[in-house]
Amino acid sequence: MKYDYGLIAIGGGSGGIAGANRAASYGVKCAVIEQARLGGTCVNVGCVPKKVMWFAANIANTIRSAENYGFDVSLNGFNWPELKQKRDAYIQRLNGIYANNLTNNGVDHIEGTASFIDPHTLQVGDRQITAERFLIATGGKPSIPNIPGAEYGITSDGFFELTEQPKNVAVIGAGFIAVELVGVFQSLGTQVSLIVRGDHALRQFDSMLGEELAKAMQHQGIRLKTNTSPTSIEKTSTGKFIIKTKDSQLDGEFDGILWAVGRAANTDGLNLHAAGLESDQRGFIQTDEWQKTTQDHIFAVGDVTGQIALTPVAIAAARRLSDRLYSDQTDRKLDYDLIPSVIFSHPPIGTIGLTEQQAKERHGEAVKVYTSSFNPMTQALSVDKQPTAMKLVTVGEDEKIIGCHLFGESSDEILQGFAVAIKMGATKKDFDDTVAIHPTNAEELVTMT
Repeated sequence: MKYDYGLIAIGGGSGGIAGANRAASYGVKCAVIEQARLGGTCVNVGCVPKKVMWFAANIANTIRSAENYGFDVSLNGFNWPELKQKRDAYIQRLNGIYANNLTNNGVDHIEGTASFIDPHTLQVGDRQITAERFLIATGGKPSIPNIPGAEYGITSDGFFELTEQPKNVAVIGAGFIAVELVGVFQSLGTQVSLIVRGDHALRQFDSMLGEELAKAMQHQGIRLKTNTSPTSIEKTSTGKFIIKTKDSQLDGEFDGILWAVGRAANTDGLNLHAAGLESDQRGFIQTDEWQKTTQDHIFAVGDVTGQIALTPVAIAAARRLSDRLYSDQTDRKLDYDLIPSVIFSHPPIGTIGLTEQQAKERHGEAVKVYTSSFNPMTQALSVDKQPTAMKLVTVGEDEKIIGCHLFGESSDEILQGFAVAIKMGATKKDFDDTVAIHPTNAEELVTMT
């Protein structure tokens, strides 16, 4: 049978675009189908605009600390609408760059919503389009709990639509999105409360990170409410919001509520059943280690698979998939072990590998842990200090490093280089034998005892 395309990527985010561009470089006729703006979550309502806001928050913090170095400065105001306008314009330019790259690579950009008619045919608007293979990369979407008044809250998507800065906000959630947005709000001058169902945030990460972050948040003036789960949201006659819990209600009224309670797969309209595919209760599509679904010609990458929800992961998986399918690189696939990640909290967090608990559960007494806590030199002249904490998790007689967890200034930039070493199998002795760069925060990783 002759198909319209060799490969169609359903979803114009990082994974879909990366897979289609790589396949096109091998001479495959490709298309990307996207119903919204190109770039997906990361470019439009995720890591890129979030990092812009994080930079703004960091600048505010720097201005506040400048007097420690002899500067006579003050933070006289902050213009949220102006920042939003500039940020949105930057994102629009990125949307255009993605479109131009598709054109330059010979990939068709089809605007619309795709739905399977059969395993090789899609309905897009009034068109039916066929392909030999499909790459599903439709990403995820924020979840909202099923409680009365939940509709009064916004999600991370809504955060980027805010045209004015709220004065008092409750962020509900315990994951990286929650702690990142809490930090941005607080640094830019919003009074913010973080509502966590468990005893601390970031429960899926090494316990040190959540504990240190909790101390930092409380020190910064963030109101942290743990072991609390909202049962309803009520709107007052003045337009404020009250959060009710099982036993009572939280103190105070809020200008806004932001839900950061997880994400679900964006697969509702795909009609997966017509393609012979199934999904789990949250819509995620199961794949094997080669990104293949239960259909040999249909693949999935990125957040839609329910695996590690990071943009570089989706890009890497998609490119390796196209290498294998169209360039005879038969063993090419993404290794999901030892993938570094960063949480852009204030201060930032970097992490790779097993947590201390995971390592001990897997390796028992063969695990040895090294830790360090110190005040970074940037705060040497400050009365108000924010400690940095680091942890190395090792295993075996050679003390192979299987986990590295960083909390503090520059953790986001420090981790990348050390991740290369850890991925290559570095031991504690390899770190010890590396001459430290002094004075830096990073040197602590090669001087731990």
